[in-house]
Amino acid sequence: MKVLSFLPLLLRRSCLRPAWLSSTLLRATALELVILAGHVLIYPSGLTPERRAPTPPPPPDDAGREGDADGTTRPAETTSLPTAAGERPPVVLLHGFIDNRSVFVLLRRSLARHGWHHLESLNYSPLTCDIRTAAELLDRHVEEICARTGHREIDIVGHSLGGLIARYYVQRIGGDRRVRTLVTLGTPHGGTAAAPLAGAHPIVRQMRGGSDLIEELRRPAPGCRTRFISFWSELDRVMLPVETACVDHPDLDAVNVRVTGIGHLALPVHPAVASAIRQALESDGAVIGAPGAASGAAPGAASVA
Repeated sequence: MKVLSFLPLLLRRSCLRPAWLSSTLLRATALELVILAGHVLIYPSGLTPERRAPTPPPPPDDAGREGDADGTTRPAETTSLPTAAGERPPVVLLHGFIDNRSVFVLLRRSLARHGWHHLESLNYSPLTCDIRTAAELLDRHVEEICARTGHREIDIVGHSLGGLIARYYVQRIGGDRRVRTLVTLGTPHGGTAAAPLAGAHPIVRQMRGGSDLIEELRRPAPGCRTRFISFWSELDRVMLPVETACVDHPDLDAVNVRVTGIGHLALPVHPAVASAIRQALESDGAVIGAPGAASGAAPGAASVA
């Protein structure tokens, strides 16, 4: 694993003091409630699929058709559009459980302001009952995006369950051929024990520690080409234990970034996390210096403290 450092989020501390933790927990809880209220208001806007740029029209006349021996014509094979030199790969934003693309409104705006031109927010059905099925749908979406934009690779940012779907796609069904960097935000890589009453839902059961799917992700993944960057928060009440949001696999190129002072819902909307995501997508895996970054992180981890 590599070490990556980012600018601090709240206070630069090398350890947590009980009094500071109590006050920070209260602030984080209040922020979670504010974010939840705001998200409820904008949630309907994300129910429908986003509008995409129209596909360029086919070549005129017979330029896009091939002739057969009998003189008839047939459509030529689809080819990818050329991309501008140095253009950033598309970024696919994948939401969490019982959510939709509206959760990424602020992150999408941040990326667009800083030069990302191809941003795709994908909705998967709230009736989806299997992470493997969702990963196969993601595979088809990614192939369509690559064909439409002319890019051979993309980046993915997944919040919570969205990150787990993307990881399964990358690690188990060959998505590493397409995904350059996978950023996960509060994703239960090791399985979570939160919300025991929701265990009747098949996807919630798949997100439990020890489930068949979580154990499948522990299998060897030699040669996986995707770079993983996982943001986890010590105040995330959805990840139990909180360290379950870290990627811990000997075959994966992974960096775990500890976030201090915010909870699960704030991860995709906080401006400091957005800044760290931008740095992660711009970097080539080398260490990014950040003066004053918190110390004391575990090997292979970094801190947004």
